[in-house]
Amino acid sequence: MARFPNLPDATVLTDPEALEPYRGDESHVQGSPPLAVVLPRGPAALKELVRLAKAEGFGLVPRGAGTGKAGGCVPAGERAVVVDFSAWRGELRLSPQDLCLSAPVSAPLREVKATAAAGGLFYPPDPNSWESCALGGTLATNAGGPNACKYGMTRHWVLSVDALLEDGEVHTFGIHSVKANAGPALGQLLIGSEGIFGFILGATLRLTPLPREHATLLLPVKRWEDLLDLPGRLVGAGYLPSAFEFFDPAVLAELRAHGPEEARRLPGEALAILEFDDRGCTSDAFLEGLMDLLGPVAENLEIASDARQRAGIWAVRRMTSAFLKERHPRKVSEDIVVPRSRLREFFAGLERLAIPSVTYGHLGDGNLHVNLLGAGDADPAQLEGQLLDLFRLALSLGGTLSGEHGIGLAKREAFLALSDPGQIRALRALKQALDPSGLFNPGKVI
Repeated sequence: MARFPNLPDATVLTDPEALEPYRGDESHVQGSPPLAVVLPRGPAALKELVRLAKAEGFGLVPRGAGTGKAGGCVPAGERAVVVDFSAWRGELRLSPQDLCLSAPVSAPLREVKATAAAGGLFYPPDPNSWESCALGGTLATNAGGPNACKYGMTRHWVLSVDALLEDGEVHTFGIHSVKANAGPALGQLLIGSEGIFGFILGATLRLTPLPREHATLLLPVKRWEDLLDLPGRLVGAGYLPSAFEFFDPAVLAELRAHGPEEARRLPGEALAILEFDDRGCTSDAFLEGLMDLLGPVAENLEIASDARQRAGIWAVRRMTSAFLKERHPRKVSEDIVVPRSRLREFFAGLERLAIPSVTYGHLGDGNLHVNLLGAGDADPAQLEGQLLDLFRLALSLGGTLSGEHGIGLAKREAFLALSDPGQIRALRALKQALDPSGLFNPGKVI
């Protein structure tokens, strides 16, 4: 450990007070104190760090802005060094002709999106933390967000990645084009892997033309159940929202009673936010057709008349997670997924399980944020049982136990217990092949 200060092109933190914040992220998980934190600025630091890790037997834990929700960036054991990529060098390079943008992992996602927008282009992934998270974390976790309803997850927008592998070298997988078929897409293996196979250092991202129109609708409903069939009905009729968010009655009650002034005025027993960005979506013909489809459910529908009103509607949705966390600091937030066609079955099952929870999130793609507000006061064994029941319910309906947060430490035991054993064997074989020394993010996922 004494040789850490000699790492080239890096800053090393070893003071216990400086290390303490690296034990946690935005999840309920608390990790072990790291041996040190290294902030590399270039490849030379990483090559030496890999050599030291092999020689001295410690693991390397990647970290971006620390906004993760599954404990993926916190140390899992006593011999781990956190690699903080916030100082990693690199610049954003936009190529309008190629409809792509290259960026280092340290780039804030808000800057990635803004750089694309300045060129009239659009990078769709928009996790709730998009204003504060780093690109690297979104790549490592395959982040989603409201726009995934129409545009898919982060991995759908990655053309190539630069990655540090077990040999200490940086390798590039993929090219700056949508067509590349020279063997399996190894770069995609790293997207969503949470750093267990190697560390992503930069990526080239696919872009699309920036939408020129937005129709943003606030849809309060008198009966909560009326929302549950809407995603399937819309898609079946040819309407694909760019976002379809919702608050169940319990979340809406919390916001009305304790939220900011704009939240206290929210109407309905439950509430949805619908947004479209198709060309012509603000036309009378489009909106009239949508109203006909929605029928009586749209009785109290409100349509944002300008950018200010649109921003106000989204501000309430964006602050919901932070609001609930402030009100219930020890809550556990899950992000299960069920197919759109089985939403009604899921909520019926959740009611049968009698798990005390509130739910909001991405109704349009079935990614539901089920929050157990009283988790901090529950018996740990009882809480674990409730979470397993929740995960089993999602899996029984053809869903999964995580839509966008990832596995990390928080869901590792459930993932191992509930996954197909063949999937676990395959992942462990890949881990052994790519990281035989077990250097990269040990103790996570598998």
